[in-house]
Amino acid sequence: MASLTARATRTPMFRASISSRQPLSRSLTTRATSYKLNTGAKIPQLGSEYFKIPSLRERLSARVYDVEKEKLWCDDYHPDDVERALDDSLRDLDTPYVDLLLVHYPCTSKRGSDRFPRDADGRMILGETTYVETWRAMEKLTSTGKAKAIGVSNFSKDEIETLLRETSTVPAVHQMEAHPYLQQKDFNECLRAKGIHVVQFSPLGNMNDFYRQTGWSKQIAHMMRIIDQPILKDIGQKYGKSPVQVVLAWCINSGRSVIPKSVVDWQIEENLEADFELQLEDMAQIATLDAQARFNDPSLDYEWRLYSDLEGIHGTMRGKTH
Repeated sequence: MASLTARATRTPMFRASISSRQPLSRSLTTRATSYKLNTGAKIPQLGSEYFKIPSLRERLSARVYDVEKEKLWCDDYHPDDVERALDDSLRDLDTPYVDLLLVHYPCTSKRGSDRFPRDADGRMILGETTYVETWRAMEKLTSTGKAKAIGVSNFSKDEIETLLRETSTVPAVHQMEAHPYLQQKDFNECLRAKGIHVVQFSPLGNMNDFYRQTGWSKQIAHMMRIIDQPILKDIGQKYGKSPVQVVLAWCINSGRSVIPKSVVDWQIEENLEADFELQLEDMAQIATLDAQARFNDPSLDYEWRLYSDLEGIHGTMRGKTH
């Protein structure tokens, strides 16, 4: 997921009180599904990601829910920086706490104000601490009340197992890329068994132009867009829904939360109409689209083999994110 401010990634998620607009109405054919985290708190199944506030870079809002999320960026992973980075975000957002604090990637970068610190050869400079040390600092924040729950993003199976083995808090959430082209069934089942809820980013896959334009864009990112798949169009006609709505419904019917990117009101409203039940035969048809196609893979730029034990790591390209 391409996000990022200079310090912590300030991403209010699903906080109705921070939006000046009125909540969008739902039709009678849709639901308002929520999911219970391992902390006991509830998280919506459907949110909306949009890029409208330059000072925040990334903002997540569902207008009909009340959950707020932050993501800690890699240059703030030093244990001495974690609380300060969250405090900066809380001050900017004018809120005393966040419902969910995520660590953005397992890799760390050099401390400082540069989000992408590079050496003379243009290679990323890694930090001196580990994600385990960052996680332990995040654990302390839950006792202060500044973060109600903590989670991870873009982690591999082994990296999650390391957290479970070396720390005392099971992540409440794993935010990861998932869509019909990258379904990761085994990994999803593994996370569910551990009580870790999945929030999908890039649910529409290569519909996001970023994956075709970034310096490390994979060749596979230029394959047919998910929403152009005939299977999804046929299923959409059956329910009177668009291919986008069918994809989002597939995510929700799989037991996961989803945050589609939206930039205009009609897209946000259409997304909110995507919480409806799909028949098993339609879920089975969508399962045939799995191509193990991972579009978000800056491993060579970040000097860290991301997703090392997961599907879709073939075809990784070297190039700069920014």
